[in-house]
Amino acid sequence: MQLISTIEDEIKQARLARDNDRRDALTLILSSLRSAEKDLQRPLSEDEELQVLQRERKKRVEAFAAFEAAGREEQADKEDFELEVLEEFMPEPLSDDEIDEIVDDVIAEVGATSLRDIGRVMADVMPQISGRADGSAVSQIVREKLA
Repeated sequence: MQLISTIEDEIKQARLARDNDRRDALTLILSSLRSAEKDLQRPLSEDEELQVLQRERKKRVEAFAAFEAAGREEQADKEDFELEVLEEFMPEPLSDDEIDEIVDDVIAEVGATSLRDIGRVMADVMPQISGRADGSAVSQIVREKLA
């Protein structure tokens, strides 16, 4: 709920500054959060807010790539700008060293020794890194360490 009020304040500031692009990007984010609240029929928890932001981020990255591939620079730039605004509300990403440390700790904790244990390792790693690292990149690191 705090994220929604923060974004509402940001929208007001963007309106006052007559920054229409930022206002529009923030409004899209707010709309997604409100829609998720409506679907659940209750205020969102922090984890649920993060999930909505991650979903929106993925949409922007995919749309940017599609527009770029199609040679539609103006739309690609718009998606890139929306992604930048969205990133302001995402948690700080983990460094590769931090990810390695988390993966090493979980492997030791679970006692994983082969690729057959990847499911157990990923199940423990993902909650610790949620929203702060790409799942496929983490999966690749786990595979390398268990190989």
